[in-house]
Amino acid sequence: MPIYHHLGRIPPKRHTIFENGKGLYYEQLFGTIGFDGMSTLMYHIHRPTQVKEILRSIDMTPQIAVEKNMTARKLISWDVPPQDDFLDARKVLLANKDVYVGVAAPKKSMTDYFYKNVDADEMLFIHRGTGRLKTIMGSIPFEYGDYLIIPRGMIYQIEFDTEDNRIFFAESFHPIYTPKRYRNWFGQLLEHSPFCERDYILPRDLETHDERGSFLMKIKKQSTLHELEYATHPFDVVGWDGYNFPYGFSIHNFEPITGRVHQPPPVHQTFETSAFVICSFCPRLYDYHPKSIPAPYNHSNIDSDEVLYYVDGDFMSRTNIAPGHISLHPAGIPHGPHPGTYEASIGQKETHELAVMIDTFKPLQITKEALKIDDGKYYKSWLEH
Repeated sequence: MPIYHHLGRIPPKRHTIFENGKGLYYEQLFGTIGFDGMSTLMYHIHRPTQVKEILRSIDMTPQIAVEKNMTARKLISWDVPPQDDFLDARKVLLANKDVYVGVAAPKKSMTDYFYKNVDADEMLFIHRGTGRLKTIMGSIPFEYGDYLIIPRGMIYQIEFDTEDNRIFFAESFHPIYTPKRYRNWFGQLLEHSPFCERDYILPRDLETHDERGSFLMKIKKQSTLHELEYATHPFDVVGWDGYNFPYGFSIHNFEPITGRVHQPPPVHQTFETSAFVICSFCPRLYDYHPKSIPAPYNHSNIDSDEVLYYVDGDFMSRTNIAPGHISLHPAGIPHGPHPGTYEASIGQKETHELAVMIDTFKPLQITKEALKIDDGKYYKSWLEH
């Protein structure tokens, strides 16, 4: 994310002596794309390299049930049962080589271990629940409607205030950015962007722990969860500065772009990677041409699989859709509004729908977890009766 931020104490010049009264603080570069991407410099009380034990490794590879899918599907994510542990609760529903998409219903905070995903950037969308994303770089409070963007390699814990928590997530094997068409050559968001840097929820309240002992770290790499024991508390950073850090953004701060006639889905784009995009469908005024049809036109999914996670409101182009439902419209067949919704939208002035969309450029495979919550009949829902 091309915005500079810092917390805590840092020396006046990088790569120089930084004394703590007993010795030196230890500098660490937290960077991406080798030394060519965004990075942050952190300063630790202890060396961040002190591994005491290598414990077990657990295969986390999603179990694929349908490799080549040509079926429109509706998944009822509320049917995924809650589980106490955050990682156990995460269920991958759709997957390809670029991204894992899924849901989680964790009941308990992460208190006895720390986690980092070195495979992927993570997007967590908070549908239910409140709490804090606690990281090595500080905390980010979250609530209903918040996106949390967590760069790969970030050490974190999730602390919930609630037990009824629902999260829609994407693990991206490509960096997650804001859309390039909304940024200038330097990276600043431009005036026509539907959000700006003021809307970001940046890390705050840096906690520094000077503790030795045994600290369990769970590291996800190559779809395997490795458990390691560290000799010092991971949150021992006294200060940091740079451009590579987690942040939040509320879907309620997305300002929709509207027009006289129906606008295409890219106007809802919120984040992008080289392999998929994430869009936010928010309450907005409808098209204002006197003969406009607010419902989307039928369109061919030739190059993208489309995933829609329904959050709240009445989604004007769909029938029999409720919060927590996930629709998958696979590439290769056209899709559009359900029967009756096209005509019913004429003359309507506004919509109060809220949804998150992920469009992938490569086909998604269906996991065994997804088939457990597939309604099995959604593909027939465009038939006229």
